[in-house]
Amino acid sequence: MARSVAAKKSVKPAKVFNRPPYVLDEQVGFILRQVWQRHSSIFARDIGTNLTPTQWAALSKLAETGPCSQNQLGRLTAMDVATIKGVIDRLTARGLTETSQDPNDGRRLLVSLTRAGQQLAEKLAPNALAITRETLAPLDARERETLMALLNKLR
Repeated sequence: MARSVAAKKSVKPAKVFNRPPYVLDEQVGFILRQVWQRHSSIFARDIGTNLTPTQWAALSKLAETGPCSQNQLGRLTAMDVATIKGVIDRLTARGLTETSQDPNDGRRLLVSLTRAGQQLAEKLAPNALAITRETLAPLDARERETLMALLNKLR
């Protein structure tokens, strides 16, 4: 009789999970955040001084364009008004930027690099280029070109 009871017990099939409609690991925002985290880690390790990526963006853009209004600098570096103000305040406190009256519009201040800021931007440019190279190192030359073209298209 024990045999018949055991024979009648049915084994429940393993629960089958359906694939969820949203898989985080496949989402562009999640992947971009992971890539940004990797890049930020490389940046922090290799920039060679205590600068944030946003501070470096402001310094390098000023080195590229010369003096401009804080508002314009924010637009050129994709920073909102509050962020660029904080960045410039911190860079000015470190003696790397300064503000002066715009000779063409007395209501506007121009932000420019100090001599120390210009020297630092020139000194760190090779580090910044190396950071970009390392970030893109897993890709071959053609993949790097394609990635940059696609990212620029998504801007």
